[in-house]
Formats: sequence, C-alpha cells, structure tokens
Amino acid sequence: MKELRIHGRGGQGSVTAAELIAVAAFEGGVFAQAFPAFGVERRGAPVQAFVRFNDKKIRLRSQIYEPDYIIVQDSTLIKDVNVFFGVKKGGIVIVNTEKAANYEVPEGVRLITIDATSIALKAIGLPITNTSLMGAFAAATGEIAFSALENALNHRFPKELAAKNIEAARLAYNAVKGAA
Repeated sequence: MKELRIHGRGGQGSVTAAELIAVAAFEGGVFAQAFPAFGVERRGAPVQAFVRFNDKKIRLRSQIYEPDYIIVQDSTLIKDVNVFFGVKKGGIVIVNTEKAANYEVPEGVRLITIDATSIALKAIGLPITNTSLMGAFAAATGEIAFSALENALNHRFPKELAAKNIEAARLAYNAVKGAA
C-alpha cells in the first residue's frame, strides 16, 4: 500500500485534491481511499487530507503517519507544522514554492519544488493550487495516469472550469517531467 498526506490551509482545496487523486487512482485500476483531518478550523488554518492506494481492498481507517508521499500546498506551513514528519525513506515531498529549496528533508527523501501558484494563476486565473499539485504528483510518482486525472477533473467541474484545471495540472505535470 502507498500513502499520501496533503498539507494545506483551509480553503486551498486539500480535501478536493485528495478526493480527485483517489478517483484518478481508482480509474487506474487500484483501490483508493481519501479522507480529511480537520475540525472546526477557519479558512486559512492548517488542514491535512490523506489518500491510500492499493491493489487490494483497503480496510485501514487511521490517519497516515508514515506516508510515502507528501504534498505541501503552502510552504509557509513548514515553519509552523512538521510537514516532513514520518515520511518514509525513498519517499517524495512536493512543495509549492517559488523560492529555492532550502528545507531540511529527511535523508533519502526526494524533494520537488514547483511554483504551483504561478501555474494556477496562469491557467485558472486564481491562486488555487490543488490541481497544479495533482499534476505534479502524477508526474513525480506515477501513482496516477494523467488521463485518469483529466477524467476525474472533467467529472468534478463544469466544462470551462474543468478545462482550466486540466491545463493547470498539465503545466505542472510537464514541468516536473521536464525537470526529472
């Protein structure tokens, strides 16, 4: 089983990203589970969302403490929350930032930085980064096919909004693939 933890702030679409990644994984032929962890937090408060992938039915229902993958939607969280906690050796961490990476990631963990905010502004016209980061995740991990991600976005959003989000995902996907 592979596990993903998404760190974001309330209103950034972390829960939506987890749901859509799970849908795309399911379309790709594996079992998937997505769920959030938040209480009565206000917009802007730190939140987490989780995704599990497996070729067998998933019966586990706990939060994810030792993820294979981490997505950080807002790099300002890094100073307040230990977003790297528990990430497995050989894991991948994707951070949305326009700055040079100077984070202390655990040994054996691959760090990918991408300016998902600029990509979202270009493609969608808003600084909503979740679909950009989903594209980066697909490219970095291979856990979901881009075509499955595209289908999930087409089913979730109205046609014009889906097209913008697919473009954001595609730009990030290509940026990560080009950097690999």
